[in-house]
Amino acid sequence: MRAMAGNDLGSLLGGLLGGSGGGSQGGSGSGNILGALLSALGGSQGAGSGGGSNPLGGLLDMLTKSGLTEQKDSWVGTGQNQSVTGAQIQQALPDDTLQKVAEQAGVTPEQAASDLAQTLPQAVDKLTPQGQVPQAASLEELVRQQSL
Repeated sequence: MRAMAGNDLGSLLGGLLGGSGGGSQGGSGSGNILGALLSALGGSQGAGSGGGSNPLGGLLDMLTKSGLTEQKDSWVGTGQNQSVTGAQIQQALPDDTLQKVAEQAGVTPEQAASDLAQTLPQAVDKLTPQGQVPQAASLEELVRQQSL
């Protein structure tokens, strides 16, 4: 089911973000919150759902539309990553998306937004090593490409 896909994605992302500490409680927590977010944004489970756009691209569009263009560009680009707050993440994400993420991660929506604010800059940075969003058929493929 969808939760399982989120968990698989969470472990992939956790591996990509690596054991460099830095994450709040537990290394896999950051991967799990990202996996929950990206699977919530992914909607259908990818299985050939008309390639081209992946959840990362959708997330970056949401950040742009909510006024976080400068921060988002700093994460995608190759320079220093700018930080965001949990409140900014709450404004950027639709309420139902944040609710799904919180349920999957087993936290409150406020805690999910706070965790994402800490994790997203590094995750987007790692998923866009050439300073642009790579095209991939699915988010799982994108993460696997970047963790090689």
